Amino acid sequence: MCARAATELADAEERGCHSIGRAAELSGVTAKMIRRYESLDLIRRARGLGFAIDEIGSLLSLWQNERRASKEVKRLALKHVAELDSKIEELQSMRGVLADLAAHCRGDARPECPILDDLGGLPPSE
Repeated sequence: MCARAATELADAEERGCHSIGRAAELSGVTAKMIRRYESLDLIRRARGLGFAIDEIGSLLSLWQNERRASKEVKRLALKHVAELDSKIEELQSMRGVLADLAAHCRGDARPECPILDDLGGLPPSE
């Protein structure tokens, strides 16, 4: 069971999920504050929108600061929108390549497969 828990923890960390202590360390916000914000769903909502831990730390700092300039919050949001646009473009490109490869695969009992050829860096089989 311990090995399984360690694997699940490693998988969660790879996806950007961290323990409260690690999230506090990465964001510069105390664990107590993270628990408070978590109870208000602030962190969960920011993570749901794809913000990284350090970006969430910046947003939390701005949220706490009653003298904040909204232009800074908007700057962070627009920066994240640009990052999402880049990821979307990358995903659409990957989808196009895979759809094209799948369209050229006979999908029958023969061993020839342009999908595997491409993944292996081989020239397409005739």
